[in-house]
Amino acid sequence: MQRLLIANRGEIAVRINRAAKALGLTVIQAHSDADADSLAVRLADEAVCIGPAPAAKSYLNIDALIAAARDTRADAVHPGYGFLAENGDFADAVEGAGMVFVGPRGDTIRMLGDKVTARRTAQAAGVPTVPGSAGRLADVDAARAVLQETGFPVLIKASAGGGGRGIRVAHDMAEFERVFAQAAAEARAAFGDGGLYIEKLVTKARHVEVQILGDGENFIHCHERECSLQRRRQKVWEEAPAAALPADLRRELCESAVALARQVGYRGAGTVEYLYDEEARAFYFLEVNTRIQVEHPVTEMVTGIDLVQQMLRIAAGEKLALRQEDVRLTGHAIECRINAEMPEKNFMPFPGTVTALSVPEGEGVRFDTMLYEGYTVPPFYDSLLGKLIVWGADRDTALARLRTALEGLQIQGQPSTVPLHAALARNADVIADRFDTAFLELWLESDEAKAELVTKEKA
Repeated sequence: MQRLLIANRGEIAVRINRAAKALGLTVIQAHSDADADSLAVRLADEAVCIGPAPAAKSYLNIDALIAAARDTRADAVHPGYGFLAENGDFADAVEGAGMVFVGPRGDTIRMLGDKVTARRTAQAAGVPTVPGSAGRLADVDAARAVLQETGFPVLIKASAGGGGRGIRVAHDMAEFERVFAQAAAEARAAFGDGGLYIEKLVTKARHVEVQILGDGENFIHCHERECSLQRRRQKVWEEAPAAALPADLRRELCESAVALARQVGYRGAGTVEYLYDEEARAFYFLEVNTRIQVEHPVTEMVTGIDLVQQMLRIAAGEKLALRQEDVRLTGHAIECRINAEMPEKNFMPFPGTVTALSVPEGEGVRFDTMLYEGYTVPPFYDSLLGKLIVWGADRDTALARLRTALEGLQIQGQPSTVPLHAALARNADVIADRFDTAFLELWLESDEAKAELVTKEKA
């Protein structure tokens, strides 16, 4: 493997570029018309346009990406995250064209991408799952028997896809009947598949996930991440490790993720996601993301393992060189997702032009971004601008370092969620690690949050 096409954009394209060049690979950046002047294109050895700005005509166009890879003589393709990263047909198309897909096989992606099949696979591997339906539900009537066992409240969830779409909460039968069709329609529009299943809603839960690596024969975990600070089921802030997990449960959780990886012969980097019921000291399988995660840097900071390089090495045919005993946790890391949004105006997306950029530096500070001075953020894609990651010897040290780093991160001309993270880093509950998946949305409705964000807006 010598020539790598990056079939993605933004900060993850920049991240893959740097990992690939460190391994001596030639980097070819695929880009839309809107991204012709992106940092990823500027850093690449070569670049190839794959179509106009709309993602459906560029980053989601399998034929255009395969043609671009062939035309540039790429022998491997990295899908990043989002877009086609979890599309089994794309993986098959890359392999069918005689190139290496940097990720799991197409059949693995399809197996784990369908939430019902993934749930059954997890059960077969001995991983605890949330009580719910055994398979897809054809209609409301088919759900009645399951609901008698689970009781309310329940989550109605899309079998395909992710990102919080195709999900509804029902607290009683009347609400269930009303939102079931809505969830199916949203899932069909987002993923081309309206299949649904249901799970018991675990209240006051934490969202914890485990990073896995596998070469198809050997499998390890790189410990877990805490991802409970979410808005509209989208992660906002992540940490590693999960401070709320007792040592015995941490071991059990991570070992269950490896068991699932072994069950499917996993190849590449992936993440097994769980709900953790802190009160009951129990965890339940949620889903598998068959790609690199946005939040992978916090794992890299506490383990010293370059996960993207590991993906590339495995894709090139190398055996996993790491053994489980080689993976050691050191310190604590926190990541803040910096989005082109205005928190004080209900997180309205607001692409702009970066007139000045000041990035914090120093021990334990990292900023993964696509920004540079003079760059105009295109309005066509996800609002993520970058990720501020800090490391400290312990969580308190990491939080203190984060507060300083957020003060030093200045993005002029481009509104962002930096003020939100600065407020969270000062929040007493966040500092004390007292939060769950419902915390952030409830806090945003509080007088404290409104005062914090309005103050920042006026400043």
